Amino acid sequence: MKIAIITGASNGIGRRTALELARRGMGVVLTYHSNESNALELVREIGQGAVALKLDLSRKSGFETFAQAVAANLEKVWQRKSFDHLVNNGGVGGGMRFEDMTDDYFNRVLNTNFVGPFFLTQRLLPLMENGGSIVNTSSSASRGSSPGYSAYGASKAALTSWTRYLAKELAPRRIRVNAVSPGPVLTNLGGGAFAKHPEYIQPLADQTALGRIGQPEDIATVIAALLSNDCGWITAQDIEVSGGFML
Repeated sequence: MKIAIITGASNGIGRRTALELARRGMGVVLTYHSNESNALELVREIGQGAVALKLDLSRKSGFETFAQAVAANLEKVWQRKSFDHLVNNGGVGGGMRFEDMTDDYFNRVLNTNFVGPFFLTQRLLPLMENGGSIVNTSSSASRGSSPGYSAYGASKAALTSWTRYLAKELAPRRIRVNAVSPGPVLTNLGGGAFAKHPEYIQPLADQTALGRIGQPEDIATVIAALLSNDCGWITAQDIEVSGGFML
């Protein structure tokens, strides 16, 4: 059985990705930051092939303890010493205009969306099988210029750029590294902006060629495909999964 680690899997894209990978027969180690109840509910929904572990991507100091917990659960649940796939999905959204940018906000966004995945991947690589695959969840905001998203967009642009460098460095181990860049997706990212402001949805749908905003499963199926052998000759790519947003 292949095993995947999915960060930020208690809701949204991460949750749907965990369900999709489990449906395809994979074991999943899913992480959560604060929403333990959602994570445990997801584990119950998947069944015996899932484990939930707490992880704060913004704090590198916790990565060693997390890696030890991963190793212990691999041995306990699957009788393995390694895993096969990593989905760097966890992150924070929301916006703040450049003129109002604070150190705390900037550091939280960069540490969670880029610095955290960077060093978490470094720490987990000794546990990863050769021939595995990594998918980073970036964003179409990395290519955009919407006011208020300079920190968020820059953090995702860094993640996308790092994807190519990492793909080159890990190629000798036959580990493929790709990114997906969703457009607007109906999740609770950004503090549940769509739930609080449903009036935002239709204008974004009007800017999308396929006439709606994304659903988490739209992204999850692409992530699952990139991890699979069906995409075994694809690496170092950033695939926009947006339905033609701003086309």
